[in-house]
Amino acid sequence: MIDGFGRHITYVRMSVTDRCDLRCRYCMAEKMTFLPRSDVLSLEEMVELSDVFIARGVKRIRLTGGEPLVRKGIDVLVGELGKRIGKGLDELTLTTNGTQLSRHSQMLFSAGIRRINVSLDSRDPDRFRYITRRGDLGQVLGGIKAAATAGLNVKINMVALRGINDDEIGSMLRWCGSEGHDLTLIETMPLGEVEEDRTEHYLPLSDVRSLLERQFDLIPSLARTGGPARYYEVDGMGIRLGLITPLTHNFCDGCNRIRVAATGTVFGCLGHDQKVELRAILREGGAEAVTDALDRLLAGKPRRHQFRIDAARPAVERHMSVTGG
Repeated sequence: MIDGFGRHITYVRMSVTDRCDLRCRYCMAEKMTFLPRSDVLSLEEMVELSDVFIARGVKRIRLTGGEPLVRKGIDVLVGELGKRIGKGLDELTLTTNGTQLSRHSQMLFSAGIRRINVSLDSRDPDRFRYITRRGDLGQVLGGIKAAATAGLNVKINMVALRGINDDEIGSMLRWCGSEGHDLTLIETMPLGEVEEDRTEHYLPLSDVRSLLERQFDLIPSLARTGGPARYYEVDGMGIRLGLITPLTHNFCDGCNRIRVAATGTVFGCLGHDQKVELRAILREGGAEAVTDALDRLLAGKPRRHQFRIDAARPAVERHMSVTGG
């Protein structure tokens, strides 16, 4: 799959549900209205879509949410997609908030997943509960330990929030080093209406990097994992620090991905509403009709997002949990 700007699309982020058992302040509203189950693709349809993507040259699929591990039957979906690894698919990965990892880590490894991303914005129990509005830090840390014990490589994702968790970014990096987890820092993105004022808590990662360089020896790395992060080796710690900077350093020229919502809506860009609705197309026309729809999506895929933290309204109305990041 090649878009109108010559970018090869080899990576699909597939949301298996918009539901989540946390309510992170930067991600969603406190009182969310989730999709009725009838609007969500069946597991069989997700596998069928994945087969179309793989046939079109997609090499990596990342399962996301909401929280993907709260989806009933997630073990069946992961097991089926895991069978495609080495048969067109190079890698199957997953992003999770960690609350369900104690139950599912061994299943994920057995299905062929070898690395996961875990969202963890604070290691202070009270602060973690504040950010997530309901989370139990011990449950998540236990899940991370279970994942590592099962053999999964864990990367921690931390959204940098001024005045909330900026004072513990250095300690998070040290903890990741002691545990053997890579750390990726992410700038908050203006997606969906939330109760919080994002401008108040926006923290440019250029500032964070400057502060970290006073404490750590950061060596630029050529390592890539298929996503937009730029990586640094943390000298003496054996881990990498990644920076995802949609606002301070646009990375769209190298975009290699599309995003599938749990409804079957496929978005060409996280920051635009350009999309095609594949659910009805798949049910009525099958794989061939999906292929034609994907060609239309790629032809209209935007050159870049238009994120502005100081804009009067978010870049798009949908919350991050709808698209899966």
